[in-house]
Amino acid sequence: MRAINPWINFNGNAEEAFTFYKSVFGGNFTKIIRFKDLSSDEFPVPENEANKIMAIGLPMGKHNVLMANDVPEFMGRVNENENRSKISISAESREEADKFFNGLSAGGSIEGPIGDSPWGTYAGMFRDKYGIEWIVEFDPNYIEQV
Repeated sequence: MRAINPWINFNGNAEEAFTFYKSVFGGNFTKIIRFKDLSSDEFPVPENEANKIMAIGLPMGKHNVLMANDVPEFMGRVNENENRSKISISAESREEADKFFNGLSAGGSIEGPIGDSPWGTYAGMFRDKYGIEWIVEFDPNYIEQV
């Protein structure tokens, strides 16, 4: 498998959330497609949905991309308080784990503070200010498979 790319649904604030994520991870968006970019006679887009995000991508490391979209109103709202699947980040060092944990958890709620875990890693869990759940972990014994 080359990569697994998580995709998150938002209620109209995907661009705001991804601008925040970009401030923590760095990099540049690989794409930003707005609903107005797809508008046609066959697929009319209401004016209030035109600038919402149909797809946005932010590279994460060498092979992964974090993806998202805004859910159009006609499809209903995403329950931002539900227990969504967590996004897990494997950091390359304790320092990088701290950077991601502290940056992404700002304004959110920490479920498990970052620190040494009973299973031998350095890890923490939180829900960011957009309701997305994350796990940040550094495993000093990880051996990269080539």
